[in-house]
This record gives sequence, C-alpha cells and structure tokens, in this order.
Amino acid sequence: MPSLVIGIAASAAERRQLTQLLGGTETFLIVSSAHQARRFLDLLRAPGAARPAPARAPVDEPPPAGGPVPELAVDSDRRVLRWREREVGLTPLEHDLLVCLAGTPGQVWTYAQLHRAVWGNDHLGRGSDMHSVVRRVRRKLGRVGAAPTIHAVRGIGFRLASS
Repeated sequence: MPSLVIGIAASAAERRQLTQLLGGTETFLIVSSAHQARRFLDLLRAPGAARPAPARAPVDEPPPAGGPVPELAVDSDRRVLRWREREVGLTPLEHDLLVCLAGTPGQVWTYAQLHRAVWGNDHLGRGSDMHSVVRRVRRKLGRVGAAPTIHAVRGIGFRLASS
C-alpha cells in the first residue's frame, strides 16, 4: 500500500522548499495549515461527505440562479480576499469559510457541512461561532466593495450570492 506524506508550510517559499525535500517521496501533499490537512483527511475518511472547494478558489462558475462573479477570488497563499483590484486580509476561519462558499457560488452549505469543513468537527447546534465569522466576512466583502454577498438560508445554512 502506498504511503502519503502530508507537509505543512505557511508560505509559498516554504512549500517550494518542502516540495524539493519530498521530491523522492512516492506520494505527497503540501498544504498551508494544519486545518487544511485535517480537512483533507476528513475527506478521505468520509467519501460520501460534501466536498469543500479547493484551497485556491477563484470564482469563475456561474451560480445556479445568477451570473458569474469572476472578479471575486480567494488567494490562499496570501490568505486574502480579492475583489477586482482591491484586497483585504482574512483570518484562517474567514478564509476557510469563504473558500467553501466561493468555490460553489449559489450552493447552500448547511451548518453541519460548514462546521465540518471550517472547524473540522461536528456542528453542535450553537451557531454563534459561525454567525460571528460570517458577519466578519460580510464586513470584509463590503470593505472591498464586492457585489457578492453571503445570504443566510433560515434554519439551513449559508450561500454566496452574486448580488
């Protein structure tokens, strides 16, 4: 059975260096945080579970009920939200939440799916932690003048809408 080596390096330069060091390894994955590694391992354990978006998630697919939002991007290397020419920094939780929502604009993510993808554990019914992060991301979307917004779907979860 082949082995998998998971390397964690925060910066692009460290990831390049780690790639060179692991070059002889049969299979390896390099991520920028332990949280990303945990999300990947969770996906391996639960093949039928919802799949979070890739770590780098420019939004170039149209949402089911709207037009595309190509100007919105999440730069995971630098952990920033970019709208057209403007950028704002993101915390790790804000980043991971926005990667999920921006990777599938228009799709409703349930509280359970978001909690598993962002916090790496099961949703325990309290939503204050998630609502706090959503509120901060909404503020940052507004700070850069982004048209897309995060809509709450009462009793279910959240989705990124193009307007």
